[in-house]
Amino acid sequence: MSNIGKYLETQFSLEGKAALLTGGAGGIGRALAFALCSAGATTAVCDLNLGQAKEVAAELRAKGLKAKAFALDLTRVESIRQCADAVAAAFGKIDILVNCGGINKREGFLDVEEKTYDLIMNVNLKGTFFMTQAVVPCMIKAGGGKIVNLSSHNAQGMLGGVSVYGASKSGVSALTRSMAIEWARFNIQANAVAPGHILTPLTQVTWDHPTRSVYLRDRIAMRRPGTPEEVAGMVLMLCSPASSYMTGQTYHLDGGCLAGGTPWDFDTKYGTAGPAVASGVTPTSAPVKKPSRKKESNK
Repeated sequence: MSNIGKYLETQFSLEGKAALLTGGAGGIGRALAFALCSAGATTAVCDLNLGQAKEVAAELRAKGLKAKAFALDLTRVESIRQCADAVAAAFGKIDILVNCGGINKREGFLDVEEKTYDLIMNVNLKGTFFMTQAVVPCMIKAGGGKIVNLSSHNAQGMLGGVSVYGASKSGVSALTRSMAIEWARFNIQANAVAPGHILTPLTQVTWDHPTRSVYLRDRIAMRRPGTPEEVAGMVLMLCSPASSYMTGQTYHLDGGCLAGGTPWDFDTKYGTAGPAVASGVTPTSAPVKKPSRKKESNK
């Protein structure tokens, strides 16, 4: 191995680590499971849909990677604790926790019923709280650990129809700060990743929409949706030794959406004034690659 390879391994390798991933059968979750395993972690793919979780774990094992599926219902604290205990028993420890499981239902503020409010909050916020509570004692015992929570663009940049989801993800970012300050003395770093507009089977309907897709492209500097794999890189870094002095932060992966989106026309001698497209594809024809799977369970 070259000196470059040795250095990168010391910074980013997860070899010998055990990771628990919630929402592992979802669109983003699948990409995170592959990234964690590929970096060397033995990964617990936890999901409400155990059948799909087993499918993901089997696909990873077929590649020579280490993964096992576990059932998890984030709306039930008993299920959360049983899952954490099962993973700890199977792997002997839990070094990394990635809280990716989440749900959403897009509807107006005045249309939201109590049962919808409770379900979104229970999965996204309460589930993250109690899963972390169940796992952290293992990390303290082991002398440290990494926590990565999936927040959202909507924790800061709001869209119509996502009031409850946005509130739950704002709560996730706040919980992340609490985790960071309470457990720093145990060598535990806690951070959040806030994906922007990512193309998954659950968001395909938005990118196929005749007006919403145009609205989003106008507000994303890169003029396209992100992919689950583009979320995985930051998550991987936050799980690795490379982030040893990073804690309590929320990192946005949004293609330049919060920065201001695409600019208005301006004078420049470099190319065409107005919206630039990183891919070199004109804004009106920028392709949206459809995911291979039609249906996913969580994130």
